[in-house]
Amino acid sequence: MSFPTHRPRRLRRTEALRGMVRETRLTTAGFIYPMFVCPGTKVRQEVSSMPGVHQQSVDQIVEECREVESLGIPAVILFGLPESKDPRGAISYSPEGVVQKAIEAIRKAGLQLLVITDVCLCEYTDHGHCGVIERGEIANDPTLDILAQQALSHARAGADIIAPSDMMDGRVAAIRKKLDQHNFENISILAYAAKYCSGFYGPFREAAQSAPQHGDRRSYQMDPANAREALKEVALDIEEGADMVMVKPALPYLDIVRMVRDRFDVPVGAYNVSGEYAMVKAAARNGWIDEKRVVLEILTGIQRAGAGIILTYHAKDAARWLKS
Repeated sequence: MSFPTHRPRRLRRTEALRGMVRETRLTTAGFIYPMFVCPGTKVRQEVSSMPGVHQQSVDQIVEECREVESLGIPAVILFGLPESKDPRGAISYSPEGVVQKAIEAIRKAGLQLLVITDVCLCEYTDHGHCGVIERGEIANDPTLDILAQQALSHARAGADIIAPSDMMDGRVAAIRKKLDQHNFENISILAYAAKYCSGFYGPFREAAQSAPQHGDRRSYQMDPANAREALKEVALDIEEGADMVMVKPALPYLDIVRMVRDRFDVPVGAYNVSGEYAMVKAAARNGWIDEKRVVLEILTGIQRAGAGIILTYHAKDAARWLKS
């Protein structure tokens, strides 16, 4: 009955009109670019399943960080590939670790980037799990002190934000307590609060050399079928001291992003993970999609769902496209 009085197409007629009434405006302001730090010097090895993403030594990380900053991307998150591994991931909290050295080098270079560090054990344990193993099971409570020590070592090196991704119960409280005890009460925590046990992590496990050597991560990462449980996890992390929360992965869990955004008054992030990135890259290389159009549509969709913070390997390309 409203036609012809109401014609929504009137506001779609030109780009100027579409731009004026656009509801979601994608910018680089909430982008975080993931980076993989490895030992050595002058090392820059592309990840075969993630075109454009590299494992890099500290000197190369600093150079790419200069590029990231020049593109208007405000933050990076660092993942470490250690020189050695052990059952408890002890090297993860060494002051001589690759992540700690990368933080120091970024600070020495005078870059204004926010430096975020992933806190987990999977890259550092010889079994590839995110916690220590006792009696054949992932032991929750014995893992917490190691995670807290890792977080403290990152803070001491100069990290701005600590991002625990392990999904152990109580890890945010343990990290917050450890940071506060050592006068790092101003270091914020971005919790991977709703991290699902997903099939979209495969390329990351190549990049971070963190695939579990046996079993899987279903006993600590979330069941993909559960939504209400995500709200419980987020509430617990906020209660324990998380300043920001994240949903991972992004695309299969946009409903979770929206639920979290509607329920909680803290900044909400989403991780546009490696498998999502790799699928887009593969399809684009085969000429099946327009990469620029699809990437910007994906990132807009993640933001529209409620994520003000987006961790994405597309960050550099998207920043260039948004400027053009």
